[in-house]
Amino acid sequence: MSRLYGDPIEVWLREGRPARFVWRDRLYLVRAVQDHWVTAREWWRTTDADPGERRFWRVEAVTGRDIGIYELRFDTASGGWLLLRAWD
Repeated sequence: MSRLYGDPIEVWLREGRPARFVWRDRLYLVRAVQDHWVTAREWWRTTDADPGERRFWRVEAVTGRDIGIYELRFDTASGGWLLLRAWD
C-alpha cells in the first residue's frame, strides 16, 4: 500500500542520482534506484519560456532498521525536491 505526501525534502546526489535525503528530520540512505523518468512541465503551453522538467526517482532507502520504497521528484524550474509517495 502506498501513501501520498508531497512533502519538501533535502536531497544529496552522487553521480546525478539521489544518494540520501532528509524527510521529517530523518536521514534516509538510498540503497538502490528502482526507476527513473522525466516529464515536461506544462508541455501543452506554447509560450517562449521553458517550463522545465520534473525528474522522478523511485528508490529503496533505509533509515535505521527501516527499509522502504520512496518516490522523489525534482522540479527543474523551481529547483525543489518533494517526497511524493511512500510504500509500506
